[in-house]
Amino acid sequence: MKTLCVVGYSGSGKTTLLCALIPLLRGYGLKVAVVKSTHHDVDWDVPGKDSYRLREAGADAVLLQGPKHWFMSRPAPTEVSLETISASLQPLPDLLLMEGNKALAVPKIEVHRPSLGRPLLAADDPCIMAVATDSVLDIPGVQLDLNTPSAIARFIRQWIKKED
Repeated sequence: MKTLCVVGYSGSGKTTLLCALIPLLRGYGLKVAVVKSTHHDVDWDVPGKDSYRLREAGADAVLLQGPKHWFMSRPAPTEVSLETISASLQPLPDLLLMEGNKALAVPKIEVHRPSLGRPLLAADDPCIMAVATDSVLDIPGVQLDLNTPSAIARFIRQWIKKED
């Protein structure tokens, strides 16, 4: 399994880019999984529902099984790592895309829009192998056109082939 984080500031277009990339990467025959990281406490369940009650009763994991989708709830590990994330994804995909998780030491693409007035993350993160942007930046390294997801998908595909 290859892992690639898409990082950037809020509002830069990370989710929009991932939504455009997923069908393109699947078109290359890749099995793709996505982990969306958030700093907010999230809960898809609601008090009073059976699945919520089972979790509150102390179940280590609760799987809500529906006809089209399954949802797993379990406590978050005390330390987030690629290993703890991968353990939740069985069978493993060919490519794990992660939105966020800036602190993980894994290959990354930064989504950067100069119009937001935020600094580049790539300046301080050697794991960022390319910057997807809607402008031309005066920086060393690979720049990708944020408005051309097919080119970014080709870049990712080439990176996967080079790493194999």
